[in-house]
Amino acid sequence: MAKGVPHFFKDGKAHGPDGMGAYHKMPDGTLHSGKTHTKSSKRLYHLNELSKTVQDKIKKKKKDGKRPKSRNRKKT
Repeated sequence: MAKGVPHFFKDGKAHGPDGMGAYHKMPDGTLHSGKTHTKSSKRLYHLNELSKTVQDKIKKKKKDGKRPKSRNRKKT
C-alpha cells in the first residue's frame, strides 16, 4: 500500500483533510486511524476497497465540488 494515497472510513468519510490523517498498520496488514493503536482506532480503507455504492458517492462528491481558486493567479 502506497503512502500519499487517501484513506477512508467504511462509510466513505475521508480520514482527515483529503483523507491524509494519521494512521498505523496492524500486524495483519490492515490500516487503522491514529498514529498508535487505541480503543478509539477505526479501520481505514483505500477507495478500491470500499463498496461500489460508497465509491460512487465519493466520486460524485469530488465531481460536484468546486475547485479552489489558484492563489498564484495575477490580478489585472
